[in-house]
Amino acid sequence: MSNRLFQSMVLQLKESTNRVIGVIDMEGNVIACTDLPSIGERIPHVLTTLNNERDTAVATEGKTFKSLGGWSIQFGYAVFVQGEDQEAKMICNLAAVALNGVKSYYEEKYDKATFIKNIITDNIMLGDIYIRAKELHLMSEVLRAVFLVRPIEQVDVSLADAVQALFPDRQNDYVISLNENDVVLIKQVPEGTGAKDLVKIAQQIKDGVDVELKQKIMIGIGTVTDHIRDLGRIYKEAQMAIEVGKVFETERTIINYDNLGIGRLIYQLPVTLCEMFLQEVFKKNPIDALDQETLFTINKFFENNLNVSETARKLFVHRNTLVYRLEKIKKLTGLDLREFDDAITFKVALMVKKYLVSRGIKS
Repeated sequence: MSNRLFQSMVLQLKESTNRVIGVIDMEGNVIACTDLPSIGERIPHVLTTLNNERDTAVATEGKTFKSLGGWSIQFGYAVFVQGEDQEAKMICNLAAVALNGVKSYYEEKYDKATFIKNIITDNIMLGDIYIRAKELHLMSEVLRAVFLVRPIEQVDVSLADAVQALFPDRQNDYVISLNENDVVLIKQVPEGTGAKDLVKIAQQIKDGVDVELKQKIMIGIGTVTDHIRDLGRIYKEAQMAIEVGKVFETERTIINYDNLGIGRLIYQLPVTLCEMFLQEVFKKNPIDALDQETLFTINKFFENNLNVSETARKLFVHRNTLVYRLEKIKKLTGLDLREFDDAITFKVALMVKKYLVSRGIKS
């Protein structure tokens, strides 16, 4: 917030009253005052009282104080008026209204959350990011992570409010509604934060939303960045985590970009290239020639790391029965899943097929 705006407003208010009017910041520093020599003085003794009495005027030591509206759990600024009488209280309340209007206008123009939203949606030039961050006193080089929260079904109440309640520190964490569905949490994280820590935060969001709204959600997690300019990139990672997860990780509701594996690569391939790949792999018969029982057997075989004995045990069939099924698959497709290279080719082919189906391409 610009101190000059506060100073300009209190000087205008001076024309309507002979009382001294001023503004202090959250550290008790007088940052604007009709009595110019008072600017720079400190009034620390009132801070605790103001934090406890956010909505009422407080009279103490010859002055009346009133907190100005703000995001922080602590007050950001407070107006004060000389005197402890009823007139001082009235002037203080009126000054608070006027100064809140100025503050709201300024924050609308230089709001941190709007600034962050412009970064992640690519609505600000790279060079302007540094300038605006400095104007907003927003640290550029701190560790931050992005979590994209998306309802699985239409939500009836504000998802953003529920997420904000879980992360009330609006000075370091930002909850942004991108549209009627998607909510983004940009969270400052400590040094050494790893993938498991990010998943724990995502689980906290999931559990909190479930308790508050009874709402099923998906959460995409981007990587951690140490510079504000990269927030757009890691937001897109969180987006991709959800999109790829919907195709290849259908049972999971928390998807980390770092764990997408080969699915991330397939998702970015052109459809025509995917179709050509399937045609080349399945020269004998198309993949659709395999029935559901055979596909189930194949997936179990992959889940058990191509171990015939373990897969047979999990399927409750004799080992020779599984070997027979694998031979049948080899005859149909030309691929022996007991061979590592063929198994990789088949696994990728299954994922490519799944991707094409998700795009509405059946053949």
